[in-house]
Amino acid sequence: MPRKNHAPDIPQADDALFVQSLARGMSVLEAFRDADGALSLTQIANRASLSRSAAQRLVHTFRKLGYLTLSEDGRGFRLDLPILDLTHDYLRLNPLVRRASPVLLDLRRNVRERVDLSIFDGQRMVYAARMQSKRETFFATLVGNTVPTTCTSGGWAVMAMLPPPEVDRILAQASLQPLTPRTLTDPQAIRDQIELARQTGHALAVEQILMGEVALGVAIPDATGRPIAAIHIAGSLSEWDPEEFRRRNAPLAAEAVRSIMSA
Repeated sequence: MPRKNHAPDIPQADDALFVQSLARGMSVLEAFRDADGALSLTQIANRASLSRSAAQRLVHTFRKLGYLTLSEDGRGFRLDLPILDLTHDYLRLNPLVRRASPVLLDLRRNVRERVDLSIFDGQRMVYAARMQSKRETFFATLVGNTVPTTCTSGGWAVMAMLPPPEVDRILAQASLQPLTPRTLTDPQAIRDQIELARQTGHALAVEQILMGEVALGVAIPDATGRPIAAIHIAGSLSEWDPEEFRRRNAPLAAEAVRSIMSA
């Protein structure tokens, strides 16, 4: 099955300030999103919707700048350390992450389960902070990992604070592909969870992303009341009954959000 093209939509030429060559360069870096390993020049060109010669020039430039490096077997390219430097700078300079970090540390000590901060980005929630438990797998612990807004506790909590037309747009545009046998893919079932989150102030998701996992999410609004992020607390169904998990952790997550907002 062909992979989704990650190249950005390039604005038309009537935008005098837009630098299309820079956009094409960024499409090379974005080609690595969701890649399973190093990418060949042909794969980069296909993913970025570029000609092979254009991709070759851009890859060469990024290698000279240090953002790309040749893979160990010499058959492809992968991202290199300066990308991680930019990630560090994003997290260091993001005011929400800075305010949330000490609060999340306290929350992790109290709940003794995984605690995450995810940023709302339309169709996805992007993890910006992850404080793992002993049960986590490698990729699940990485900052920058994303999950669909429509099937995560934080996503449901965020959508509960959005105007109904915006929720409708998110659901209409979502792929609604199941990640587990229990992932909700029926829009009405998802709306029911959003409405429940609207009533309670939090959302509870059972085995929506990972089998055996229960997760509770509380949205974080900005100064205008618009949701911009969410706190997640995740535990194992082998240790928790979902309702017990809700009763124990919902007040702690809600208090953490209040602390972040008042920081």
